[in-house]
Amino acid sequence: MTTETPVELLRFATVGSVDDGKSTLIGRLLVDTRQLFDDQLDAVAEASAKRGVGDLDLSFVTDGLRAEREQGITIDVAYRYASTPTRKFVIADCPGHVQYTRNMATGASTADLALVVLDANQGLKEQTRRHLCIAALLGVRNIIVAANKMDMADWDRAPYDAVVKQIDELGERLGFESSLVIPVSALMGDNVVERSNEESWYEGPTVLEALEQATAGSWSSSNSGARLPIQWVLRQNGGGRTYAGMVNGASLHVGDAVTLLPQNLETTVRAIKGVRGDGSEAAPGLSVDVDLASDTDAGRGDMLATAPLPTVTREIEATVCWFGETPLSTGTRLRLKHTSRTTPARVSDLHGVVDIATLDVAPGEQLAMNEIGLVTIQTAEPLVVDDYRDNRVTGSFVLIDERTNATVAAGMVGHVDFL
Repeated sequence: MTTETPVELLRFATVGSVDDGKSTLIGRLLVDTRQLFDDQLDAVAEASAKRGVGDLDLSFVTDGLRAEREQGITIDVAYRYASTPTRKFVIADCPGHVQYTRNMATGASTADLALVVLDANQGLKEQTRRHLCIAALLGVRNIIVAANKMDMADWDRAPYDAVVKQIDELGERLGFESSLVIPVSALMGDNVVERSNEESWYEGPTVLEALEQATAGSWSSSNSGARLPIQWVLRQNGGGRTYAGMVNGASLHVGDAVTLLPQNLETTVRAIKGVRGDGSEAAPGLSVDVDLASDTDAGRGDMLATAPLPTVTREIEATVCWFGETPLSTGTRLRLKHTSRTTPARVSDLHGVVDIATLDVAPGEQLAMNEIGLVTIQTAEPLVVDDYRDNRVTGSFVLIDERTNATVAAGMVGHVDFL
């Protein structure tokens, strides 16, 4: 009997400035790989006709909201799923408009890779730089750049070379481990799925080939031990309690010594139950029900962890992307949601604001909408955190406006290396 190698799942987000062709490129990718049903193509054709486009407007493949199709823009993150014989994909098509930057951050937060789409004739715009900076902050370490609209430049190599230089310089500063620039025409389909016949100087892969070769699974990789933020406490028939949540960091095993935090109670994993019944191991990303050897007073918001242990603290230094219309300043009171715990919080210090053009940190008294800054936050309840560079789940949080319940910031525990 032979065992087939499992198909890897790659999660990637398309990022970049407005009107550079992100939705069109993803539409082209899905159409040319035959991922759409006839009724889906009919719906795109109907929407294109209503807007007077004529031929298929491929951006409508992902722009599903009525407001998006009427205005011809991407507002919300559109998730699509695709597969080839060698790989499966989860695709997050992120909006490019500045006012929807918060949605872009959502799409990039669980991505293995960022597919950057830019107009090769205009190079890196400020919003594209902002998206790349946020992607780096969120732990994305690999990028594929589609230098789009090369047909409008008659496939002249000069705009492509200029983009390569810009990406190399910015990528080195942001700490990307790999970057590949591909000349494409999303509208015509050149170098997206099929290789272009319009130029002879590019010998690299198409966008699809690059995606098939990219490293998968990096979004869930970590340098921490196993972590289980407790979401539910389940009472069992005959007495006793078990603890349910999603594992992240490293795998959790029966027999593992774990510490319940913030109580600092040491115990052992006695049993693990998942959707398929009892097991001896729970891998990161798996939701499980854990039975412990000791009785505890654990509740929602507490955490089970293996060594090396996370930090228990009421004060964190963090990097935040601010999305609120009202500027953030020292003394601002908010609610902080970290894993399964929500607590009142206060910004006790604003250390600086990031200049998107230079990536330098300058002194500042407040963060305006879509700015990135370094802050210290004090919380009413203790948090159990890892540095974001070690664990993207236990090192991240969101800030919520107490009056409107709107999410106004994405935060990463610690100050990243390139700032």
